[in-house]
Amino acid sequence: MKFGFQSKVAVVTGGAMGIGEATAITFSELGARVVVLDRDREKGARAAASLAGESGAGSFHWCDIESAESVQAAMDEAARQHGAIHVVAHCAGIQRYGDAITTSLDVWRETLGVNLDGCFHVVRSALPHMVAAGGGAIVVVGSVQTVAAVANSAAYVTAKHGLAGLVRSVALDFAGKNIRANCVMPGAIDTPMLRASINMGADPEAVRAACAATHPLGRIGRPEEVARAIAFLASDWASFITGTTLAVDGGMLIPAGGMAFQRGGTGSVAKQ
Repeated sequence: MKFGFQSKVAVVTGGAMGIGEATAITFSELGARVVVLDRDREKGARAAASLAGESGAGSFHWCDIESAESVQAAMDEAARQHGAIHVVAHCAGIQRYGDAITTSLDVWRETLGVNLDGCFHVVRSALPHMVAAGGGAIVVVGSVQTVAAVANSAAYVTAKHGLAGLVRSVALDFAGKNIRANCVMPGAIDTPMLRASINMGADPEAVRAACAATHPLGRIGRPEEVARAIAFLASDWASFITGTTLAVDGGMLIPAGGMAFQRGGTGSVAKQ
């Protein structure tokens, strides 16, 4: 079985930058005709124009991920232009901070609107086209915060937890239609979103070093490393994998008590 996406149409949301852009490039390199969905017109159009898979050049379609109508229109137009939709990689998302008291209702609604409602809009609008194409694969970008939590991130953690439930529901309900759905859970990845968060700190370099240190592999991940995992889960090589969450986190979720405890607590005793 050849690993690739020849004759396949892959839709990538948030494809203008970060993990989304890396995913669009990866799919294109593997032969897919790639459709970029994003709310940044300039960057989205530029990203799509740079793609040229074996199945032909990709396209860009603007949409506001919070608007069901906007996403539906973009997905329908993509399907009309390319004839089908076989793969969806949902990479769009935002990060907002605050605990259950300091998070305003507006921030709560925005964070869930983009990260959770937006995913639902994408999946809901893509599924009929995928059913018509005879099946396909959906991969949603969650986070280590899909199964864990980072302080002062109530809305983000809630939204990312919700993605796992949506993926499992889709995997169960549409298995009979030959559609698989999975979720990747990145750790700290060198993206514009992470850089913006790091730069909020009083000492960005210290924050960056702390982020790197949370991974047993000792570094921050690269967008293309997540993109490769997405491509695997979307490929026929993962044909018996559905409803799962795959950590792409440099081992972040492994150490009990975190890396600081491993180095200075009982995890370090045997090394003395």
